Amino acid sequence: MEFRILGPVEIHDERTGVRIALTGAKQRALLGALIVKRGQVVSAHRLIDELWGHTPPANATNALQAHVMRLRRLLPVPVPGSGEPHHEWIVTRSMGYVLRAGRAGTDAGQFHQLAAEGRARAVADPEQATGLLRRALALWRGAALEGAGRGDICSAEAAQLEEGRLTVLETLYDASLRAGRHGEITGELEELTADHPMRERFYDLLMTALYRCGRQAEALSVYDRARKRLVHELGVEPGPALRGRMEAILHHDPGLDAPAYRGQVATVHRLPSSLDDTGSPAAAGLGASVLSLSDEIARLRSHVERLSREQQHLMHRFDQLTAPPAAGQ
Repeated sequence: MEFRILGPVEIHDERTGVRIALTGAKQRALLGALIVKRGQVVSAHRLIDELWGHTPPANATNALQAHVMRLRRLLPVPVPGSGEPHHEWIVTRSMGYVLRAGRAGTDAGQFHQLAAEGRARAVADPEQATGLLRRALALWRGAALEGAGRGDICSAEAAQLEEGRLTVLETLYDASLRAGRHGEITGELEELTADHPMRERFYDLLMTALYRCGRQAEALSVYDRARKRLVHELGVEPGPALRGRMEAILHHDPGLDAPAYRGQVATVHRLPSSLDDTGSPAAAGLGASVLSLSDEIARLRSHVERLSREQQHLMHRFDQLTAPPAAGQ
């Protein structure tokens, strides 16, 4: 049995594969609150507040009992020896009700476990970390506790779960950058900056990804967009981290470069020296690769000149971005 709250509240019977969806808002709120507080007694008074808020019916206690009875009938009968409760999932206590989950899991618990494993590997093995974190995020079917009402228990848990989801997204894209996958995540990060415009970390990650893709001008425009949004909505400038990222991009900070490939290292065997017929090392000639020093110097000089032009352009852009916003902006 699995209780699911990362989306609409529902029950999944793993023995039969049946998914039990709750159609009534009060049923979803009741089960959602009991899942959040599983193993703990939730008072009848608190559950009444969760279901009806400040406008409970005159017979609220009887109405709550009726909802509990209907919910019990929806839940599959526990199987002896399975680690599930011996008689029923929802037990009446003198002060209220308790969901005895036994070994039954929740999708939220699985999410937290996968997220913790991903965070633990994010630096040492970012490739594996991204897989774990994407598995964690794939458990979400919508907004946490969707349709469970606005009671204190479900609202507080939903907000906490959503913050956890956003933090996992930040960790995922940081690990993706460590794994050298900057070219694969720019589109996803663009969507996140649009959906969460006040969250500076997403702008930071997007700027880094664009810079590593050779799109410096676009990276700077992301900073410009973030700054205008923050000044307009909150009346504040970007924080030190985001400003530092912008300055690092302007100055081509080597720390922004993509890390070396972390995958499997190929085994390279040393080739024996080429010998001529006398057993002496053969001179470079036909079939040998000889680097022309003059060509290399010319290539490097051209590269330096191009970087110098880019530097002048970016410094001009820096002056524009750091200038005080004009009136009305």
